[in-house]
Amino acid sequence: MEATQKKEPRDPQQVSRRTFMRAASAATAAATAAGWAKSPVYAIAPGRVIGANDRVNVGHIGVGGMGGGHLRMIRNQTQALNLAQVAVSDIYRPRLDRARTTIEAPEGKAYHDYRKLLEDKDVDAVIIATPEHWHAIQTIEAVEAGKHVYCEKPMTRYPEEALRVYDAVKKTGMVVQVGSQGCTDLKWHRVHEIIGQGKVGKVLWSQASYCRQNPAGEWNYPIDAGASPDNLDWQAFLGPAPKRAFDPERFFRWRKYWDYSTGILGDLLPHRMHPLVLAAGQAWPRRVVSTGGQYVERSHKDRDVADTVFILADFENDTTIFLAGCTENEQGLVDTIRGTKGTVTLGGQRIELKPEKPYADEIDPLTETVGRGEPQDLHEANWIECIRTNKLPNCNIELATRVMVTIGLAERAYRENKCMLFDPKTREIKAG
Repeated sequence: MEATQKKEPRDPQQVSRRTFMRAASAATAAATAAGWAKSPVYAIAPGRVIGANDRVNVGHIGVGGMGGGHLRMIRNQTQALNLAQVAVSDIYRPRLDRARTTIEAPEGKAYHDYRKLLEDKDVDAVIIATPEHWHAIQTIEAVEAGKHVYCEKPMTRYPEEALRVYDAVKKTGMVVQVGSQGCTDLKWHRVHEIIGQGKVGKVLWSQASYCRQNPAGEWNYPIDAGASPDNLDWQAFLGPAPKRAFDPERFFRWRKYWDYSTGILGDLLPHRMHPLVLAAGQAWPRRVVSTGGQYVERSHKDRDVADTVFILADFENDTTIFLAGCTENEQGLVDTIRGTKGTVTLGGQRIELKPEKPYADEIDPLTETVGRGEPQDLHEANWIECIRTNKLPNCNIELATRVMVTIGLAERAYRENKCMLFDPKTREIKAG
């Protein structure tokens, strides 16, 4: 009898559209693990009206890594911004215990279940710094509970989720800021002004990159030796993701796996795409392709996501953005916006406008130094200010949704080896 042929493991880059749709639907389903992810249905609750002189009470959902950074930054701004950190939530007990000591006593509260934090009437606004596959569920539940939201990038794990978040935010009217702090860098607002003045002409295409190198392997964060199912709620971490046995590698280094993250696409490239779309004019994507691969990190046991990736996206306002991302070589591209009459380049805080030769008599060259970089504390402060004034923050739901749909289409294009199309009117996503 012939030996049974051994099946080769499937390349994680290859994935069917049916798998994507199933994952996207599961990620926004209410029930996953019994007793944990059966989300309550919040009646749309208006948030407390916050006046210019009122204190804003902030809660934190997820306090490890970036979440811990937000705890420290908010603590340093409590007096300047008239804030109080009144609640924290995390599913890993050591993190929750550490965070408990940083919030304001005696009213500070620590919750294992983030939904209890959302039920807390003392909390006006929440900072969500959990893995990507939880962003949509927690943001939707937060705004429906009457909380303003600062959500780390990427806004969601899948593009369909981004559209659901968009609808929830528009329905509730809560102030939502996505944590892409480049949008609070004044140079991009100045470039938007320059483009609006006609000094670039019709914007044609733009480029940017996020490249860095870590010889130890990107996202190989330390793993706590003491982590176990006794102090880490593994089922709560998985939530809408596929069920797997307890694995500290996946909990502490989740950005390496498709189940929870898109790697470079979601962690790094939003920092470049948000400012470009802000400057050149907000628009929905209509066609997206993406290439790249695991050119160095080839071990599928270690990670799923690419170490080198490129996005080429066409937008409905007839502009194209090209982005490059790499975690094995730190030499990137010069941020550039090209138009029919001139080209803008950006480096550090320097803006330079050079006219095209036919328009040299019409457009004056320009060189300016603007702002002080991408300060996360100012991005948080912008969110708090907009809560008080009910204005749109710098990385608002309109901008963030358009970018997240683009990022989501890029992941699908990369993993399906296809060109992905989006119709803003019907919200249909399909392969071209």
